[in-house]
Amino acid sequence: MSTYGTLIAAFGRQYEVRTDAGEILLCVPRGKKSLFACGDRVQVAVTGPGQGVIDKLLERTSLLYRSDAWRQKLIAANATQVVLVVATEPSFSDEFLSRCICAAESQHQKVLIVLNKIDVLAGLEGARAQLATFGRLGYPILELSALDNANALRERLIGETSLLVGQSGMGKSTLTNALIPEARAETREISEFLDTGKHTTTFARLYPLPEGGGIIDSPGMQTFGLVHLTSEQLEASFPEFRPYSGHCRFRNCRHDSEPGCALREAAESGRFEMKRLQQFLQFRNECEQGRRQAQGW
Repeated sequence: MSTYGTLIAAFGRQYEVRTDAGEILLCVPRGKKSLFACGDRVQVAVTGPGQGVIDKLLERTSLLYRSDAWRQKLIAANATQVVLVVATEPSFSDEFLSRCICAAESQHQKVLIVLNKIDVLAGLEGARAQLATFGRLGYPILELSALDNANALRERLIGETSLLVGQSGMGKSTLTNALIPEARAETREISEFLDTGKHTTTFARLYPLPEGGGIIDSPGMQTFGLVHLTSEQLEASFPEFRPYSGHCRFRNCRHDSEPGCALREAAESGRFEMKRLQQFLQFRNECEQGRRQAQGW
């Protein structure tokens, strides 16, 4: 018997699929390739009680993933919104946020930044200062404490399939538990010695929201490679560049030191922050180097 469903958890070569009828099946892919992600819509052949084989991947509306020269790590499919979770402690990287935003922009996904643990006052102003650049770019920033008022986030999630992304220890699983108590996602204490959270979520899982939509809680991560993005895709993922892209004196301008570079002139005149142009050049060079390594150069 064949049926359709949504892949709600991915771990190794095994997947949990919730069928459109509400049944949960533990499934394996047909064949050697395993290119599925949490959130994928699939066609499944039921092989026994609670078991099945994935026969077909249905068309995706989005796919968020990270990559380096040697491998790709699929994170989630068909998410409409990426919720970037940071906290007043442990410290977070604004460069990591920029990388995630580039990946989300390349998939035309909404971006929401959540500053968690605002009850930890010692780190609050520093965290706000780190996020100021993204606020000026128009990305919404929601401040809350997952332990006290996670409902401030709830209305932003209704009707969306929201992927929670962040470095370890930022409170993604705590947010998931607060919004969906039955999820019982595992949480652990932050390792103060390492100034980073322990990896409490080892695979992505999709939880439906009672009001409609769903949350995909993803594993904490420390790096986010963008080697899969071309230079053109990467440039387009910086929204503040768009009014100036294509207006450089030279058509093949690399925005390094060429005369008449519209992007550099805009940054130098304060129309957007020079730091963002520097990040773009860093990311682009990493991507180009990664592709060369992948090809054995």
